[in-house]
Amino acid sequence: MIISIKLNRILILLVLILSACSGQDKKDAADFFLKGNKALSQKNYAEALRLYDEAIAKNADFSDAYLNKGITLLKMGRPEDAHEILTEAIKIDPTLTQANLVRAESGLDLGRLREAKEDLQQIEKDYKDSSRFFLVRGNLLGAEGNASLALADYDRSIQLQKLNVEAYVNRGAIYYGLKNWKAAKEDFENALALNPVQPEALNNLGLIATKERNWKTALSYFDKVLAATPNDPYSLNNKGYVLLQTGSAEQAKELIEKSLDRLPKNGYAFRNLGIYYQQAGAHDKAIEAFTKAIDIAEPVDMLYGLAGQAYFQQKNLTEACRIWKQGVVLKDSISMAEAAKNCR
Repeated sequence: MIISIKLNRILILLVLILSACSGQDKKDAADFFLKGNKALSQKNYAEALRLYDEAIAKNADFSDAYLNKGITLLKMGRPEDAHEILTEAIKIDPTLTQANLVRAESGLDLGRLREAKEDLQQIEKDYKDSSRFFLVRGNLLGAEGNASLALADYDRSIQLQKLNVEAYVNRGAIYYGLKNWKAAKEDFENALALNPVQPEALNNLGLIATKERNWKTALSYFDKVLAATPNDPYSLNNKGYVLLQTGSAEQAKELIEKSLDRLPKNGYAFRNLGIYYQQAGAHDKAIEAFTKAIDIAEPVDMLYGLAGQAYFQQKNLTEACRIWKQGVVLKDSISMAEAAKNCR
């Protein structure tokens, strides 16, 4: 009996110790979590990630830590890892609807449109007054090619939060794609009024100025982006294009090649490199660059028309017409003019 009593006491002590340890772990997890939130707010993403991992190590069921770790990973440009962690958060707590919203964002980045749509449909009723929800759904609709519905969601997002810079930028991008330059310009300017260094708004305003052949203004926008982010591949390439149009070909080539080092699959950069070689009379190299742009299989203005011209300059009318006819299908303006003039 005495042995039994001692064993009971030992078991009770063990339970108490384990309970106390569990409580301390949860307290430590909460401390790490709060420190992680502070680091996240300061955009110290590496430190935030470390702290959320510490929180999860102390409390493996800490769904909010998984959620914020997912947000951090998305901010770090790691959507695949974010998607995986957010899925874990949802498994732990299926009612954590914010995890579905952020997972939808990561799904969009990964091109998993169906999964992103399912996440948004699941939480739609809970997010009727969420500017962020309508922003993300607008992004999904835009990715699906449904411009009118995307615009409606961006309108709603801005209505719910007048200071939503992303919604202005993304709505402007839809208007830009629809060639409604006036509406696009207004949205990008509204975004800059809220954030004067917003890179997408600056870059897109530079593109509009480029279309208007307002070279000085275009360069000023691209230079503002590059002052903050010297290796931004889009502004490097876009500035390069403007320099090609204004007689600074060698400087243009340097910027375009630098852009390709940062973003190797950029059809516009290869097109611009082709323009450089075309201007230099190096038609073989121009064709090589244009072909690389075509192989990327993304819509690029004037690409087929310029490629056809390079073949035409080599007196290869058969290949020129083949390329121009492809461009006609894609409504490439140069292709349509050249095919009408030179091809039967």
